[in-house]
Amino acid sequence: MKIKAVLLDMDGVLIDAKDWHYEALNKALGLFGLEISRYDHLVTFDGLPTRDKLNMISSESNFPKGLHQFVNEIKQQYTMEVIYTACKPKFYHRYALSRLKSEGYQLAVCSNSVRNSIEVMMEKAALKEYLSFIISNEDVIHGKPNPEMYTKAINTLGLSPSECLIIEDNENGLKAAYASGAHVLKVDKIQDVNYFNIKNKIVAIENHA
Repeated sequence: MKIKAVLLDMDGVLIDAKDWHYEALNKALGLFGLEISRYDHLVTFDGLPTRDKLNMISSESNFPKGLHQFVNEIKQQYTMEVIYTACKPKFYHRYALSRLKSEGYQLAVCSNSVRNSIEVMMEKAALKEYLSFIISNEDVIHGKPNPEMYTKAINTLGLSPSECLIIEDNENGLKAAYASGAHVLKVDKIQDVNYFNIKNKIVAIENHA
């Protein structure tokens, strides 16, 4: 089976933004005297949409659900401030995506972030021009770990799961990727997302088939 598309998560895959989200959410929660520990952020909340994080916080504490929308909006504002100052192009990502696109692969980003964050980050990282489309948590009913996002991307491309490679880093994203039926490349850090690692994985999949 020939691989025709590469679907990428964003946070922890193309953008080293985990700390940005953690700090922005804590800053917003701090207005109400709440805080998420770094341990909980990495172990419990990693890769989840903000709305899911807030639901979990409310179920464990007496934080009112009526404040979720407000906290989410403030958190997005804080996140955007960080993006504008800290998000910069990485040569190895630009090289990987530009070369894969020139070789005929379709490329898309599927992220639990809101659409505006994804679009701005992809623009600031100089990667937007290589993508066929993006799918955000606003484009699906269920975010990761539900596979809906990846299934939607695969269907949008008109491909079967076996023709797609998904690149993911965290547990919730990996659950979604495997459940979609596509091939999966697990990475530990954004530096692992380079042309040679991706191409080697594609070659291994196609040779195995």
